[in-house]
Amino acid sequence: MVSRRNFSSGPRVTFLRNHSGKLALFTSLGVVGITGGLLFQEYNNVKHGFKVTGSVLEAEKRKKSFPYIYLPEGTKHEPPPDSNVTYDKSRKDKKVWFPWFQRFSHNPWTLLKLAQSEEHAVRLLGVKALAEAKGWHVWQYQEIAQALDTRTMVGLARSQGADARFFLSPPKLKKISAEFVEDEFRQLLSSLPTTGVDKCTAYFTSNALQEGRIAMAEERGGLWCFGGNGLSFAQSLSPVPDEKVNLFCLQALLKHSMVPSHCMRFVRQGGLQLMQQIAKDQSDSLNIQRHIAQIIANISLHESLHADIFSSGWVGLLHSWLSSDDLNLSSEAARALANLDRDFGRRKYEDGVYLYHPQYRSSEPVYADIVFVHGLLGGAFKTWRQQDVGSDSKQTQESDNGSEKQSLCWPKDWLAMDCPNVRILAVEYETQLSEWAPKCPFESEKRSLSVRGKEMLKKLVQAGVGDRPVIWVGHSMGGLLIKQMLADARQNPEMKQLISRTLGVVFYSTPHYGTPLAAITTQAKLVLNPSIEVKELSQGSNMLHELHEQFKYVVSRYDIPILSFGETQKMDVGLNLKLLIVPPESSDPKLGKHFNLEMNHLNVCKPQDKCAALYQQTLEFLLDCIPQNRITHILQANVPGQDGEYILPEYNMK
Repeated sequence: MVSRRNFSSGPRVTFLRNHSGKLALFTSLGVVGITGGLLFQEYNNVKHGFKVTGSVLEAEKRKKSFPYIYLPEGTKHEPPPDSNVTYDKSRKDKKVWFPWFQRFSHNPWTLLKLAQSEEHAVRLLGVKALAEAKGWHVWQYQEIAQALDTRTMVGLARSQGADARFFLSPPKLKKISAEFVEDEFRQLLSSLPTTGVDKCTAYFTSNALQEGRIAMAEERGGLWCFGGNGLSFAQSLSPVPDEKVNLFCLQALLKHSMVPSHCMRFVRQGGLQLMQQIAKDQSDSLNIQRHIAQIIANISLHESLHADIFSSGWVGLLHSWLSSDDLNLSSEAARALANLDRDFGRRKYEDGVYLYHPQYRSSEPVYADIVFVHGLLGGAFKTWRQQDVGSDSKQTQESDNGSEKQSLCWPKDWLAMDCPNVRILAVEYETQLSEWAPKCPFESEKRSLSVRGKEMLKKLVQAGVGDRPVIWVGHSMGGLLIKQMLADARQNPEMKQLISRTLGVVFYSTPHYGTPLAAITTQAKLVLNPSIEVKELSQGSNMLHELHEQFKYVVSRYDIPILSFGETQKMDVGLNLKLLIVPPESSDPKLGKHFNLEMNHLNVCKPQDKCAALYQQTLEFLLDCIPQNRITHILQANVPGQDGEYILPEYNMK
């Protein structure tokens, strides 16, 4: 019998496999390797013996019904005489199993001890076991909840199906009446620095402090906009709704949460507790919940503040938001929990970088990243939706024939299933058509392609983009940003591997040579006052020409496949004008394959269903970018890191 104590103190695990023959590479709750190893996850089928034959990759292809673990050569763990274990003489490592595990797998304290093991792989096994435990008494969940350490707690929060009773209620909050909430906000904002910060942070803070409920109610005929997200309302003599006042203050706090030094002061001044109270009192407001989740996700970037987030009861609430039907809210919760989870993945998802899939811990290997970049006036939560699905629909619902799932985010709902073993990311950034109503009047200098590209690239690298093969997908101006990021990476010696690992690029109506929309807005500049984004998209632009020349060099040098789509239907752009936003001659980069679709500019990236040519051609391209022989090459060449993800060695993926 191999005891739990002996295993915990013994050699580290080297390899792990599951019954389906897949390598247990982790991006989620499965079991992650220790010092380059992987521990099998399917604990319910533990057996007492196993025969090993063939190479590692060959063994991966065979179907097995029970788990096994390999230990390095020289281990002192010997199998019991009755195990019937035989070894392939070509292998020098040995197999070890847990004969005691099946016997005690339903004992809560045994599972908790596993989840709190010093061995990384055993720890992950225990968290998975806890998350899948069912049928316990209420008092058992309560006992385990009180005994959870923060590492186990966040692991459970990122485990799909984990019982909500694992998470204790937050500490009792002081009740704040509606009329005093604004005072609490003002006190918190007043404690945060306004000097030495960017102009937009100071701008929003000043407005929130000066324009309170009374001032806002006294305004007549004005128009207030919150964050450029359509939350505008005409002022009158009637009382201003609590939601509007709170959103106004939350917008300022959101800016502060992007400043590292301010996050600590925010926490020390009771900001986490205040956010808890607001989230509880206005739980029916999605806009409030989204803003608060975004603030918490930004604070979660700082490991020194994780203990405060745990102690204030946020993990349980984030776990509940993670399963929300609202894509925006669930994505912010997923970002926060991923940042808090330092035991698995160890990536940092900064503001504007969202994890579409997998949002929970997963035992599936990840061979490549797919990064989606929206265009002008788009967004991570609206650009990539299914065509003709209303914004008030549920995220997934049955279609008329009952055989197809509809989606408000086809990369998350469809692509994750049809193109397995990938991590899917999306970026979010703000754009404007006109300078008349910007979110912040001091922000225009930050909205050029060059500045945006550098900022976005830095955030994506923080999220691990470039550590494995990557495929880019861009709509409209998003395609130009992809080209800009690749151009910037080429100039940076530390990021050149991101180019060599780029397996393909997909463009949806990207204006490689400009758009006539820019000319129209420029001609009507006294009315429209075009933004810097629009000005940069002018036809015949030298900047666009130079950017495309750099992109062509990168494509040629690294042999990067390209797939592009163009629009053929005009759109009403106002002023009694209809035009092709991006004509076919501009959407065709003269590289790779190009297809024109009978769709307008907004719908060219929104498939009607999974059978649509738009989706099928995209899917086929993505699958071709990671052929089976390349997957085998990756598996052979990689050593799993402590966080369970494959880190590619320095070689050209081409």
